[in-house]
Amino acid sequence: MAKEIKKDDIEATISDKEDSDKSVASKDLKKESAKSKYSALSIDLLKDFEDSQIKKELPSIYVGDTVKVGVKITEGNKERVQPYEGVVIAKRHGGLNQTITVRRIFQGIGVERIFMLHSPQVASLKVERRGKVRRAKLFYLRDRVGKATRVKQRFDR
Repeated sequence: MAKEIKKDDIEATISDKEDSDKSVASKDLKKESAKSKYSALSIDLLKDFEDSQIKKELPSIYVGDTVKVGVKITEGNKERVQPYEGVVIAKRHGGLNQTITVRRIFQGIGVERIFMLHSPQVASLKVERRGKVRRAKLFYLRDRVGKATRVKQRFDR
């Protein structure tokens, strides 16, 4: 004979299934909360590390300024600071990753270097002259030669 299925049996199995689904869902929530705790902890660690590496006393630098950057150079076991003077033609990024591109003419050839401002390789940074420019990037200076590469001086900053 065929087994008769009662309504109460069906309702009991359905409720058991719902309870097991709820327990699985609660386990997933616990896993996600643990992941979010670890990610929040790692974000805090990164933020603390970045805050400790940022240099506090940097002059305000703008595009067009003539700056003198003291670069640490290691030769063998000796370390010295070599000045690099030129015009800031670009600024990028922010925070710990902030960089400036400095262009100068060396023996008739244009040389550009990119400096990370908060790097330990940058020993000093001094603004020699403020420049009066109307652009965010001065890449047009690459095409110019001689006196055409000069930037007007600004006196109000």
